[in-house]
Amino acid sequence: MTAGLLSALAAAACYGAAAVLQAIGVRRAAEKGRAGAGRSALAGLVRGLAGQWPYLVGLALDLVGFATSVVALRTLPLFAVQAAVASSIAVTALLAHWTLGVALRRAELIAMVVLGAGLVLLAMSAQPERAAAAPRWLSILLVAGVGGVLAAAFASARAPRGYASAALATAAGLAFTGVGVAARVLVVPHPLWRLLLAPVALALAAYGVIGLLLYAAALDRGSVTTATAILFAVETVLPAGIGLALLGDRARSGFAGVAAAGFACTLGGAMALARHGNGEAADADGLSGALPPT
Repeated sequence: MTAGLLSALAAAACYGAAAVLQAIGVRRAAEKGRAGAGRSALAGLVRGLAGQWPYLVGLALDLVGFATSVVALRTLPLFAVQAAVASSIAVTALLAHWTLGVALRRAELIAMVVLGAGLVLLAMSAQPERAAAAPRWLSILLVAGVGGVLAAAFASARAPRGYASAALATAAGLAFTGVGVAARVLVVPHPLWRLLLAPVALALAAYGVIGLLLYAAALDRGSVTTATAILFAVETVLPAGIGLALLGDRARSGFAGVAAAGFACTLGGAMALARHGNGEAADADGLSGALPPT
């Protein structure tokens, strides 16, 4: 179980650092896209991201974080892993403070302490688990859900400008919910190449790619910490509920209350940090931006 907890925390560190780097890269790419006459907004953003080393480094950290989170999901329940990963918003806030000069207020510092306490409670209460093959109906839903997330993505992209970032972050959270559930139920076959033919593995990869693209778009249209908070709220609560209701996830015997308190503290601390980065300092440091009109 220790390896699983360390893997979840490593994923949080990677995701938190990646969020800041990607926000910088997205902002720079958007500015170049606005300067390019005749380019479509999305095409310009995608081309611009390919040339931005902060975004590429952030993407590499995302991949490392994804790999370590999958390791954690093989041995820990979804509610523990997803809540631990949600703590990456604290990493994002700290790095934005240290590297970009974004101010940290007393409320944010208190939220980080609450979040940290929640992680300790989760570590105390998590019951070691092992991945089990998903029922056929759940595998079908996971595969079909890719189409549903794509539909949500198109709808989010057309949302009014003031709501687009939140809508895109919500859609990204749905995509990463699919990643978490798929990783939890995926049984690695022998030989390994059979993963290329496994519907759940293919759905997991599709969810991951869609989630990354949607998150990039959400960062481009709003505050990095707000978008990250919405993302983690969705991808923490939904998988936790699915794991408890359908996958047999549970806390250690007698620790259900501790697990609930830890989950609430972790998620509450993350949501309190949602206000971080919404003010003028965030705009001044390039942590929010706008996708050029199509």
